[in-house]
Amino acid sequence: MNRDTRGRIFAAMTTPLKIDFVSDVSCPWCVIGLRSLEQALERIGDGATADIHLQPFELNPQMAPEGQDIVEHLAQKYGSTREQLTRNQDAIRARGEALGFTFDMAKRSRVYNTFDAHRLLHWAELGGRQLPLKRALFAAYFTEGRDPSDRETLIDIAAQVGLDPAQARDVLESGRYADDVRERERFYGERGIQAVPSVIINDKYLIQGGQPVEAFEQALRQIVAEPAEPAQR
Repeated sequence: MNRDTRGRIFAAMTTPLKIDFVSDVSCPWCVIGLRSLEQALERIGDGATADIHLQPFELNPQMAPEGQDIVEHLAQKYGSTREQLTRNQDAIRARGEALGFTFDMAKRSRVYNTFDAHRLLHWAELGGRQLPLKRALFAAYFTEGRDPSDRETLIDIAAQVGLDPAQARDVLESGRYADDVRERERFYGERGIQAVPSVIINDKYLIQGGQPVEAFEQALRQIVAEPAEPAQR
């Protein structure tokens, strides 16, 4: 509740925000982007209610089941040298630490296929556990160095956030939601999303990259402050 200039109590208006967060499990800047977004929303408080949907994006859809050494992978994909990789890792580690997240680069030595992780996230959304699962997948890969393509690992992570491990196993072994994930990937690809994280608010505003908390907060406050569009007759 708030008070106006004459001391009268009135209910503050709350703006609903539909947020589509397009990202990959193996993207460190997606970790930074999600944590920055969530902290920005905390700063806004009761001024907005966020309905966050985690949308799939595969950085390496053709990655072999055994994965690839990260130094070799980044050299092939981006032409990065070991020195450049070290500088980038140092920057990512520092950003993560500022946001309360631990990037243990010594444990993250390989890059993996993430399609099964996205199928599990799609299923988790139906049970209202998508965000906790995403956070747990980030921690498993970037902090603990676990393999997000390994199904037993995925089942264990699902159980940690309160999802039924038997149902998680059934989802993974049956191939369920594969078409749904591919359709979502096509949808965003056809709309020009080629890099992650990409944050789409109310199907209208796009914020890209692992932005600082302050950048997300400023953008969200501007959106919240905009006058509502008149109802269609």
